[in-house]
Amino acid sequence: MSVEMYYLPSCPYCKRALDLLKKKGAEVKIYDVNQDSQYWEESKKRSGRDTVPQIFINDQHIGGCDDLHALDAKGDLDPLLQK
Repeated sequence: MSVEMYYLPSCPYCKRALDLLKKKGAEVKIYDVNQDSQYWEESKKRSGRDTVPQIFINDQHIGGCDDLHALDAKGDLDPLLQK
């Protein structure tokens, strides 16, 4: 299972999403868009969105923080993290 997040350290939504994933026991590969502008461009290409966080689980685009929490509320996040 692979979890990737395009992340900005000063973003409260990034922190909230990361906290949820860590609570679920996921190891998250962080791409800090503030450290490398290439990550920002890569995030926009992969997600089609110009915001952070952008989260991918097993190369599937999950979306941002609200999308992640909605997925969890429906009970659909845990099965994705088990793959």
